[in-house]
Amino acid sequence: MIIPYNPAVCYDSAVASKTSPSAVKELRAAADPVRAKLCQRYFKTGPGEYGAGDIFMGITVPVQRKIARRYQELGLKELAKLISSDLHECRFTALVILVSQYERAPEAERAKIVAFYLKNRKHVNNWDLVDTSAPYILGDWLMDKDRSILYTLVNSKTIWDRRIAVLATFMFIEKGDFKDSLRLAYLLMNDRHDLMHKAVGWMLREVGKKSRPTLEKFLCVHAGHMPRTMLRYAIERLPDKKRREYLSVKVV
Repeated sequence: MIIPYNPAVCYDSAVASKTSPSAVKELRAAADPVRAKLCQRYFKTGPGEYGAGDIFMGITVPVQRKIARRYQELGLKELAKLISSDLHECRFTALVILVSQYERAPEAERAKIVAFYLKNRKHVNNWDLVDTSAPYILGDWLMDKDRSILYTLVNSKTIWDRRIAVLATFMFIEKGDFKDSLRLAYLLMNDRHDLMHKAVGWMLREVGKKSRPTLEKFLCVHAGHMPRTMLRYAIERLPDKKRREYLSVKVV
């Protein structure tokens, strides 16, 4: 069921019929301790790892999305509570709701959602949280607007800011606009984090799916300087012979 957009319901928590605590209660009821332990390892939550300290309840994505659909009317004040939770699935659910609200909102309300997203981006602090939200909120918003925020984010010391910048360009690629994806890829060529190599390589691969000549023009210049993971992701859809050629390029 698609809930029609109603600003009085979606953005005024005083009249919302449900609250963030009730959403948390539903999420806790769906928790699976065994799955939670697997998630802790998969999302690298150990000391010194990229997801250090993150806490999982062990809820599948389909279940989280099902619960999110029941809370699409949460106001931003309630969503602020949900997205700031220590529990990973609470943050994920808040972002799913936010994406849904953005998609249904008029321009003025979309601006508020984007501002909320950027203000709370410190809570968008794992790769799945970024990937499920950045393209569909920030990326969509910037389609016809100034994109300088991407270059502020890509220079951040925080990996999740940098990943938000890169993933936002997915929406541009879908429309055949590659320039920012390529510029960010160049700027991140020397990023030290493997997660960023994967993200950049992924976006380059998407560019190649839309325009192989554009991807190959970029690779002809940069393949020899790209981190191996980034390059492997970028060339994944190319013919075997081409992949071997790019993997054999030596740095001059």
